[in-house]
Amino acid sequence: MEKFTTLTGVAAPLPIVNVDTDMIIPKDYLKTIKRTGLGTGLFAEMRYNEDGSENPEFVLNKPAYRNAKVLVAGDNFGCGSSREHAPWALADFGIRCVISTSFADIFYNNCFKNGILPIVVSPEDLEKLMDDAERGANATLSVDLETQEIRGPDGGVITFEIDAFKRHCLLNGLDDIGLTLEKAPAIETFEHKYAESRPWA
Repeated sequence: MEKFTTLTGVAAPLPIVNVDTDMIIPKDYLKTIKRTGLGTGLFAEMRYNEDGSENPEFVLNKPAYRNAKVLVAGDNFGCGSSREHAPWALADFGIRCVISTSFADIFYNNCFKNGILPIVVSPEDLEKLMDDAERGANATLSVDLETQEIRGPDGGVITFEIDAFKRHCLLNGLDDIGLTLEKAPAIETFEHKYAESRPWA
């Protein structure tokens, strides 16, 4: 998994509450088990018209936000079903950080397993960040996971809290498999001793 240390990029505003995982990646895109290629389906029902053309009013279709790396969203982001395709789609599009006042638990935990940093802030701080994000091409935020700070385009700083273990995993690029591989020497030692003590097994 790609490490997350610092991130500087355009932040896109999505001031919608209760954005569920079906809105993030509609069920039509769930036929694959690959993590790549899902970026085209991100927010598909809002991004595209019925004829397949782009909806020019949707934020990620606007020129200033086509390469957004941060999403500033309304309350309760990622609610609904537990599909892991939702963080896959965000990551494939290029979004590595989502900021909101609250997240659905399963989506929140899935983000950390896929190299995305979900940040919980107060309603007051979200309002400031939403204002920053609405600046278009000037809506650049810098996120520092080491110092747990978000720096706005005017130099303002917002701090955030995060679980120490989840922070460690993101900083070191460790998903569940990576965490297991860290224990590989101990596992090999156990397997060797087990084989010696039970040669018939």
